[in-house]
Amino acid sequence: MTLDVERSVVSTPSPGPAGGDAARNSRDALVNNLVRAVIAVVSLGAWELVSAAFHLDFWISRPSYLFDVLGQWITNGYLWDNLKVTLAETAIGFAIGGLAGVGLGFLLGLASRLGRILEPFISALYSIPKLALAPLFVLWLGIGYEMKIALVALVVFLLMFWNCYSGARQRDRELINVLRVMGATRRDVVRRVVIPGAMPSVYVGFKLSLPYALTGAVVAEIVASQAGMGFVLMNAAGVFDTDAVFAALFVLMVVGGILNLVLDKSERIVLRWQRAGLK
Repeated sequence: MTLDVERSVVSTPSPGPAGGDAARNSRDALVNNLVRAVIAVVSLGAWELVSAAFHLDFWISRPSYLFDVLGQWITNGYLWDNLKVTLAETAIGFAIGGLAGVGLGFLLGLASRLGRILEPFISALYSIPKLALAPLFVLWLGIGYEMKIALVALVVFLLMFWNCYSGARQRDRELINVLRVMGATRRDVVRRVVIPGAMPSVYVGFKLSLPYALTGAVVAEIVASQAGMGFVLMNAAGVFDTDAVFAALFVLMVVGGILNLVLDKSERIVLRWQRAGLK
């Protein structure tokens, strides 16, 4: 009889901390989103009131004017026609620069001697103000899409390469030694230690390079273009249309926020093993 009671007690599932953590995280997320919404509403309201009270429409516009301009752009298709150009340049350049940066970064990170030899040149190249190369790219490639994509790819490549290179060099030596004692090959070490260990650095590179990719595309369009959000900004500033300038900046801010949100979601999925290890 006693044994049966003990078995029933042992086999009864007790509510673990995971359920409580999930509920707490859900509440925290809800509170954070409410606070963000309040901050956004208060900021927009203060902007509207200050601009109206001090007659600063020409200098800082107003949210009401900004949204009027956005409504017109959405209605006549002007926003999407230019936004899709910038997004395409950003996506293609980000993909090219990201793949090249990750590949070469891991390659030189694994080839220790070659990496040490080339590190001073890599550092010198990384220190170049990347967006300042836009006029040079115009001379080389003209004002077409190729120039914008090439500039975005270069910016992303330099950021991704440096982070992947650093991540590949920061290896867990003890874990590598354990694997070698167990008979693991170099390929096993790379697949099971180096790549997983470098993934946080890879995502840091993604987070750094994604805003720069969007910025690079816009800067290249400002320098020389016939379409895109940089072209919209340039035209609006050329005729002193503050409302349109702020509307274009607002669109870019929203797009950048959405891209970072997508990147954060993918990071949680890819690096879920890291969070599990910290619990």
